[in-house]
Amino acid sequence: MISTALRGIQRSWYHISPLLLLLLLPFSFLFFLLSSTRRQLFRWGILPSVKLPVPVIIVGNISVGGTGKTPLTLWLAGQLLADGWHPGIISRGFGGNGNTSQAVNHNSDPALAGDEPVLMAQRKLCPVWIGRDRPAAAQALLRAHPECDVILSDDGLQHYRLQRDVELVVIDGVRRFGNGFLLPAGPLRERTSRLRKVDAVIANGGRAKPGEFPMQLEGVHFYNLLNPEQTATAIDFKDLSVHAIAGIGHPERFFAHLHKLGLTVHTHSFPDHHSYTAADLVYEGANALLMTEKDAVKCISYADETCWVLRVDAHLDSALTQLITKKITP
Repeated sequence: MISTALRGIQRSWYHISPLLLLLLLPFSFLFFLLSSTRRQLFRWGILPSVKLPVPVIIVGNISVGGTGKTPLTLWLAGQLLADGWHPGIISRGFGGNGNTSQAVNHNSDPALAGDEPVLMAQRKLCPVWIGRDRPAAAQALLRAHPECDVILSDDGLQHYRLQRDVELVVIDGVRRFGNGFLLPAGPLRERTSRLRKVDAVIANGGRAKPGEFPMQLEGVHFYNLLNPEQTATAIDFKDLSVHAIAGIGHPERFFAHLHKLGLTVHTHSFPDHHSYTAADLVYEGANALLMTEKDAVKCISYADETCWVLRVDAHLDSALTQLITKKITP
């Protein structure tokens, strides 16, 4: 019942319901007062913040839901590695149950570490650590990996206890900011005026506006969840009954990507960070079940040979890397 109500509220963020909006606006005003006061207390130094010995790059957003922060973080880690840096990634580990700072590796339990940190660790680009206390997670990472000379914080724009050198905000290039209201009347964590104070705005999909960096998520190859060395492309599913699942912030983006590849699929949406069960992977007559990498880390225990994963990577202009390295280079 609660989940259904929340989905109804979230739909209203992008399809305006005047009555619901009127009911929720007082709570949005309260949210604004609390969040803006908290941020101001950090700015004045009344609430303490932590300065790390290495540069910190925040990859965040001002709205609720998936905008593409994790693909951007992975892209940036790869770019920094290519430029001679030694990055480390920290994350809260949303969706996991771990409370203490801990390292994440390719076979960590998503129920403890969170789905996105495990996904990032599986790319094996750099150390990945999680913790609700991001400064503590970063400090633990640096103690374990003293070679790291830059920290990437995957989602942490509103975590002002961690001082930062660069702020990057990812927005959904198609849905943008919904109805433009703050939570819970709308999807915004902060007002859009916040974008004027960050170092770069990245638009994932759609058409980037002047001053924004366009980002595209691209991927054409699938790998079998049980046998990753076995790969396929869309044409291999042409004559099959294909189903697709997505438990991400914006499932329609994944389904649209499959359609763009020429696939006709039966789609099944789940809430973001959904905890899958074996029943979620069973569909009558299905010859192939397609999913995102984020879903795959939670589905491997229930998978069979019909489960396939689409790998996607972010593609951006190198000018963004140049902007960032200029800001963090002594």
